[in-house]
Amino acid sequence: MKNKSQLSSPLGRSGGAYRLLIMIILDGKKTSNDIKDEIAAEVEKIKKRGEKVPHLAAIIVGNDGASLTYVNAKVKSCKRVGFQSSLYRLPNTVSELELLDKIEELNQNDDIDGFIVQLPLPPQIDTQKVLNAVDPDKDVDGFHPTNFGKMALDMTSFIPATPFGILELLERYDIPTKGKHTVVIGRSYIVGRPMSILMGRSGFPGNSTVTLTHEFTKNITQITSQADIIIIAVGIPDFLKAEMIKDDAVIIDVGITRVPNDEAEKGYVIKGDVDFDNVSKRASYITPVPGGVGPMTVSMLLKNTLLATERHKKRAKENSKARSV
Repeated sequence: MKNKSQLSSPLGRSGGAYRLLIMIILDGKKTSNDIKDEIAAEVEKIKKRGEKVPHLAAIIVGNDGASLTYVNAKVKSCKRVGFQSSLYRLPNTVSELELLDKIEELNQNDDIDGFIVQLPLPPQIDTQKVLNAVDPDKDVDGFHPTNFGKMALDMTSFIPATPFGILELLERYDIPTKGKHTVVIGRSYIVGRPMSILMGRSGFPGNSTVTLTHEFTKNITQITSQADIIIIAVGIPDFLKAEMIKDDAVIIDVGITRVPNDEAEKGYVIKGDVDFDNVSKRASYITPVPGGVGPMTVSMLLKNTLLATERHKKRAKENSKARSV
């Protein structure tokens, strides 16, 4: 088992017998750094072969603080692993047509291997239309319907970065998923829905029996209390309580919310969707917030970009070979 951080929990109870529960923190920050080191090593090999290094671009509209922080983290990570990066900043007043023109410009730029359009977008822009305009072969966010459909059919595709990161955590910590009951709380196309598909597919991590729920599911505790693995992404702080899980459950918390707190230095505290202090006393594995799933998202975006570079290089060789015949 890799990247293990253990904390002792109080005695749990199962079937009338008491036993000591050992809770393991799923350290997303360390795992993310490991992945970046691996990507950096691959980039060094690419450079030694005299080939073009991966190039990741991002389009950001407006001045949303959280979006700027996230995009800047991507730029910094690109520099760390040796990627080329480009950032295109557009005003909050940009028209939908202007944004679509910029997307088409990046689609046609052979030097760019992958790019993202940072969400959320201002109200005058149809988000789905924008995501549909991205070339599926450069859609390293994995949001295009073509990539989503291929993922659902177990075909090679770009997996959305956050679900990709969750799969990586489960794999690197050797958490069993075959035959397990996985409950996903949240149905967004960014996390919930793709996770429900990925956990039920063949292979590892996968082969789970999956139940997809959300904040309006009736009697949700009856469902979550039977779950071996719970993946929650509803954006409601402390939604998952200790009494909602069984002993030894694996808990993946995707939520991240700024909760006002006058006593905190910044005037707020970061909370996940899980009541960590209490749930962690019964869980076998759990992701912290921050430091769990969050750091994995950027590293998996980089991994998707590396995969895009490899695909583009392979396609270029095939086209060159076809022309020479």
